[in-house]
Amino acid sequence: MEKLVEQVWDYTKHAKFYSYRPNYAPKTIDILIILVGGKNLKVADIGAGTGNLSIILLERNCNVVSVELNDAMREIGIERTKGQSIEWVRATGIDSTLENSCFDWVTFGSSFNVMDRNEALNEAHRLLKKGGYFSCMWNHRDLNDPMQKIAEDTIIEFVPNYTRGTRREDQRPIIEARKDLFDNIVYIEEDFYFHQSIKNYINAWRSVKNPYWDLETKEGNELFEKISQKITERLPKEFDIKYTTRCWSAKKI
Repeated sequence: MEKLVEQVWDYTKHAKFYSYRPNYAPKTIDILIILVGGKNLKVADIGAGTGNLSIILLERNCNVVSVELNDAMREIGIERTKGQSIEWVRATGIDSTLENSCFDWVTFGSSFNVMDRNEALNEAHRLLKKGGYFSCMWNHRDLNDPMQKIAEDTIIEFVPNYTRGTRREDQRPIIEARKDLFDNIVYIEEDFYFHQSIKNYINAWRSVKNPYWDLETKEGNELFEKISQKITERLPKEFDIKYTTRCWSAKKI
């Protein structure tokens, strides 16, 4: 059983920095919408954060219910999506409080890794109509990109045991282990470049929650400031930086 971290990791101090992260590759989302079934999809966006994925889905005429436990993140998301066809719900990814079998698509944008993934699959299955789809996705830094490599090497100078955690793992084995719930796994990977200033790039790092620099502590803040200062010295003031959207989807049996 995986450790449930969704209710342990508090993202309150990170919430305001999420807007500095790149959003998911648009063509990947377009392909997924075709896969799931086309127009006017009803989507449960689980662990919606400040609404990055929800906003892309709204732009594609999806009817979205966004589930987010953290109050600070949810409040930002509500403000960002004001006046649109969306409902925000305060709940967890494994107990969303939403109705059974009502959704065409259940999405986890950078959130599947912060909860018990097996229980999250149970919840997604419960929410989906028969033949509906589950998707989990992340934006991964392309570590072969020169800019990303400088940042990665700098972090490792200060944190030699640095790892990127569950979000970097292949999610296929987790999904395949639940053949009682899902089948027809589809994997999509798309590279893209994101124009970023060094200031905004550092702010994007402030949205990261990890065990190495906890911004809730004096020590964590000091370590982050040392890392960010070195990255700032080593990168230009503006640059295009490479990411990869990686997404795993599967069809409800």
